[in-house]
Amino acid sequence: MATAVKEIDKAAIMAVLEKVLDPEIPVLSITDLGIVRGFAENPPRVRITPTYTGCPATVAIEHAIREALDAADFHDVHIERVLFPPWTTDWISERGRQRLKAYGIAPPDPSATAQCPLCGSSDTEEVSRFGATPCKAQWRCKSCLEPFERFKCH
Repeated sequence: MATAVKEIDKAAIMAVLEKVLDPEIPVLSITDLGIVRGFAENPPRVRITPTYTGCPATVAIEHAIREALDAADFHDVHIERVLFPPWTTDWISERGRQRLKAYGIAPPDPSATAQCPLCGSSDTEEVSRFGATPCKAQWRCKSCLEPFERFKCH
């Protein structure tokens, strides 16, 4: 006789995950980043997609998720890494975009120029395609002369 699989409380798990911060940009939760893809049953698991396949923060994020789930008594919920479809900056929430800007990082935008998160000017230029992390580029504002990072679109 098969035993019934207990349905996971998705809303309660999402409330836990909303408190798990990205280790590289600590003003964003992993739900703000859009890396939480959903849930699956049997076994119960939360599905996540890293921002980059080789993102060095992925293991740290998985550990933080595990700790948060365990602290909330969701010991039986597994973590599943899903690589397809690949993560896109389109999945960053509006709240996440606002938090990036308030933190001094220009949110991703497909336009050729970035808006300075410090003064709001669009008179900016990319200094280096490579920033402090693989997901960011280094930019400079020509108006206020301050450097800033921009989250790369993809």
